[in-house]
Amino acid sequence: MNHVIYKVREDLRLNSSEKARISGERFFKEEVKLYGMKASVIRAIAAENWIEVKTYPKTDIFLICEELWRSGYFEEAAVAIEWIIRMEKKITAEDFLIFERWIHQYVSNWAICDTLCNHPVGDLVMKHPELLADLKKWTQSPNRWVKRASAVSLIVPARKGLFLPHIFEIAELLMTGRDDMVQKGYGWMLKAASEAHREEVFCFVVNHKEKMPRTALRYAIEKMPEEMRRTAMARG
Repeated sequence: MNHVIYKVREDLRLNSSEKARISGERFFKEEVKLYGMKASVIRAIAAENWIEVKTYPKTDIFLICEELWRSGYFEEAAVAIEWIIRMEKKITAEDFLIFERWIHQYVSNWAICDTLCNHPVGDLVMKHPELLADLKKWTQSPNRWVKRASAVSLIVPARKGLFLPHIFEIAELLMTGRDDMVQKGYGWMLKAASEAHREEVFCFVVNHKEKMPRTALRYAIEKMPEEMRRTAMARG
């Protein structure tokens, strides 16, 4: 397995660019370790190495992914997530604990948080709704990325019209927090839910607008008609 990790890292190094690294850093307020390259290049490297990796037992693939996460590099984590997405049919509810640990230990920026949670975690929750209880527990974490994960894990289900009562519950649990990354996360979740449940989300926002931070509110109503947006933004 070590030669696969070496190959991935060498591929990333050879395709890195100092210009892209400096440009990429501008998207983050926090410190982030980057090789520096476009997302399409990361996906290509992940796809090329997947040809061998997919022949390994799932436990070995998780071990390789763990080593990539451990490096702290954005691109290595992104390759690991690409492989997990490709393993979708093999992922079980028991694997949720692995994803949860990765979020707690390794996620340190919004991009990796969202990439991991939108599909691997979100897809698993759709298959196993009992995991919604774990997402609600995440809202109480002192870790900003775990809190954001509780919301952004429901972006895809929300667009499909699923789990609306749970979405509202998570939004309420996160509502009074001051962290803008968390506010944007649950605001995005509400915006996604509005694609299938516009009236319900509008009523939720209006009923909570006096305590909902403006950042979250603006995200939540972004796709609503102008008249609805004006009503939601108006203070009592």
